[in-house]
Amino acid sequence: MIKCEENAQKLAKLLKAHDKVEKVYYPGLEDHPGYELQKKQARGFGAMISFLIKGGLEEAKKFCQSLHIFALAGSLGGVEGLICIPGLFSHAHLSKEDKLKYGILFRISLFYYFLGILDNLIRVSVGIEDYDDIEKDFLHAFNEI
Repeated sequence: MIKCEENAQKLAKLLKAHDKVEKVYYPGLEDHPGYELQKKQARGFGAMISFLIKGGLEEAKKFCQSLHIFALAGSLGGVEGLICIPGLFSHAHLSKEDKLKYGILFRISLFYYFLGILDNLIRVSVGIEDYDDIEKDFLHAFNEI
C-alpha cells in the first residue's frame, strides 16, 4: 500500500498539472477540501484518484483504451494499476439524469463529498508499478486524444 500511495501522490500531481485534465479528486493534494482532515485522521491518502478529462465520453474512452499498463476494470484494484469510466462500468445502468443525481458519495475520514457521474469522469486505482512507467503510460494516452 505504501508503494501504491507513493505512486498515487505523484500521479495526482501530474494529472493536476496536465492541460487535458479539468479537475483531480485526490485527498493527498493540498487544495483538496478534505486534505487537512485526512492528514489528522489517517497515516496516508490512499491510492484512488478520480479526475475529469477535458472533453466527453469519447475522450475518456480513447484515453483509457490508449493505456498499456493500466487495465480497464470496474474493480477498486489490488496491487496492479486499474482504470475505469464509472459511467460505463459501475453506473452504466443509470440514465444520464440519475448519474448526476445519485453519483458517488466519497468518504475521506469524517468528510463526505458528492460527485455526479459525468461522461468524462475517470477513476484510477494506482498500483505498485514503477512510477516512471506509469507516467510514460499516462502521457502517451494523453497524446492519443
